[in-house]
Amino acid sequence: MSTVEETVGRPMADDVASARSRFRPLRWLFVLVLAVLAAQLVVFLVGNSRFQWDVVAKYLFEKSVMAGLGTTVVLAVAAMVLGSVVGGVVAAMQLSGFGPARWVATLWVGLFRGIPPLVQLIFWFNLAYLLPRLSIGIPFGPVFGSWDANTVITPLTAAVIGLSLVESAYLAEIFRAGVSAVDPGQRDAARAMGYPPGQTLVRIVLPQAMRVIIPPAGSQFINVLKGTALVSVIAMSDLLHSVQVIYNRTYEIVPMLLVACFWYLVVVTVLTAAQRRLERWFSRGHLPAVVRGRR
Repeated sequence: MSTVEETVGRPMADDVASARSRFRPLRWLFVLVLAVLAAQLVVFLVGNSRFQWDVVAKYLFEKSVMAGLGTTVVLAVAAMVLGSVVGGVVAAMQLSGFGPARWVATLWVGLFRGIPPLVQLIFWFNLAYLLPRLSIGIPFGPVFGSWDANTVITPLTAAVIGLSLVESAYLAEIFRAGVSAVDPGQRDAARAMGYPPGQTLVRIVLPQAMRVIIPPAGSQFINVLKGTALVSVIAMSDLLHSVQVIYNRTYEIVPMLLVACFWYLVVVTVLTAAQRRLERWFSRGHLPAVVRGRR
């Protein structure tokens, strides 16, 4: 008993209030290395005159560059919207109980996800070689309308078709994974409450699946935005093609590429912030209170 009283009567040697963090030399070494590398990078960027920052500032808001940036954003949005529509249909076919539908959907995903996007863009741009005329009508029957393929398949058309088909394959897998992640008991509960299949999907399954779908779908949108740089090979006037036209005339390659990098980083940063906000909104019932308070 006396030992307990003596222990209680004297202050504890390891008082939490007076405890100090342990010195960690490896962490300080890591911080020092990062500081040295950051200083070296700043000196390289500022001290190297070949970056030609004055040229970067001159062309940063050039009219043709801004037009190319607008084309890049519009092309990415169009590819994402069309890819989401087609990808949703393909995902529904993959989740259906009808065998032929699942086989077609699996073939679709394997085909358009397996061929590199650059190859697909070049193929669609040269579609007129295979089909000189595009027509609409009844198979093996009358034709209602016909158009010259070279007139229809412009660089814009080829870019939208190629990027949309690539996106549809990736988004189909994302949608399928998101819907499959929802507990099957949720569907059983909705069926027990008398919800029809369509209402169950819209009101029960999709709101829960979006928490899983948004992060990879947002990343895919950012990927397709950066992937629009590929359309420059088919003479599409996107951001990269716009700066290429300028540096082919002025031979100021590095500063013009820095202009393109700057605008890509700006748009991707904005999209990333929007994606994080969407993630928090759809996960508001699953996040800690501290994270929810930052919305």
